[in-house]
This record gives sequence, structure tokens and C-alpha cells, in this order.
Amino acid sequence: MSQQGRLSGGGGETIAAPVPVRDAGPASVAEPPERWADVSRWRNGERRRLLAQRLALDVEERKLRAQRIASLLDLTISRFSGRVVGAYWPFRGEPDLRDWTIRVIERGGRIALPVVIQKGWPLEYRIWSPGDPLEHGAANILSPARGPAVRPDIVIAPVVGFDIAHYRLGYGGGFFDRTLAAMPRKPVVIGVGYREAEISTIHPQPHDIPMDVVLTD
Repeated sequence: MSQQGRLSGGGGETIAAPVPVRDAGPASVAEPPERWADVSRWRNGERRRLLAQRLALDVEERKLRAQRIASLLDLTISRFSGRVVGAYWPFRGEPDLRDWTIRVIERGGRIALPVVIQKGWPLEYRIWSPGDPLEHGAANILSPARGPAVRPDIVIAPVVGFDIAHYRLGYGGGFFDRTLAAMPRKPVVIGVGYREAEISTIHPQPHDIPMDVVLTD
């Protein structure tokens, strides 16, 4: 299953959406503030369920599904040359798109990986190329040891879960939304994940920022 929308890219051109468009539905309404504790507990339960489900997938199955997602990314993004694509180093069974990032570089794009600077701060994206040194950062995730900080034109966001309105359920640290909120110009945000990650709603709160589109296998 794949989900796509029509996206405006940098420079005014449009990012292609060659496969069927799925309506994101009506705008979600945030839960009343007094219910945030209930929503937080519910999200933690869903997060545990979805992560266990993802990690139960066979390694080869995840590899095949990641390849299908990579193919959809190629169909969705019309141009790589001159663009900075914010990607990620796979963690806890996320779709492994590292081969795809190398192809982005071969086509004239640049890849940036997120770095946790400090808890409660936005992520910093740093340019990365194959062979550049990586170091273990927060949650033991590999990230560039050095390199210039950049603002991505496109952000590829792995999801733990997602809903029909394209809100993302992540790991609970708030880094994703905090980073987007701090950017003076919002990049095109493409969520990626396995089809089982779809849920009816994440019960979005005022701080949650929806993705532009979600691609699944």
C-alpha cells in the first residue's frame, strides 16, 4: 500500500505523485489539554505494540519492503540535483534506505543526517557522504561526527506509527516536531514506514506537525 499527496517542492516545482492520492481527511482536532495524560499513556502503549510488531518482521522481509519504499521515493521526488535530503540511519527495524541515500548523492543531491545536540533541543542536520566518520549518539544511533549544519529541502521521516491525517507517532522524545517548528522554512516532509504502522489517529496535540505524505510498502 502506498499513500501519496501532491507536494510543492523548493523552487516552486511540484514533486510528482504518480500513484493514487489518498485524501488525508478532515483536519484533526487536538484532545482537550486535561486529557493529555491519557493520550500520552495511550501513545506509549501503541508505541510498544507497533515496535514489537515491526521487530517481529523477518530481516529479509524488511529488506524487501524497504526496497519498495525506496522505489516510491524515486517516483515521488522529481529532482535530487542541488537538494539537501534529510535522511536517517536505521534504528530498531526502520526501513533501511542507506542504499537509496547513496543513489541520491550519485544523482547530484546531498544527504544530511540528524544529530541530537541536547535533550529538548531541535535536531541538527549535518551533511554526510559514504566514508565520513560516524559516532554513536542518543539511543546509540549513528550520526555524523562532524560536518556543516544544513537545512534540508526534503526530510524523510521514519514512523513508528501514522494516521490518515499524516500525523506521526515517533519514539516520544518530541525531536521531530520540535525540529520542524524551529525551521524558518518548512521542508517537504515524507514519512516512511511499513503498512502495519497505520492507525486511525494518534490523537494529535497542538505541538504535533503533520507530514506532507506517507509512503508505505
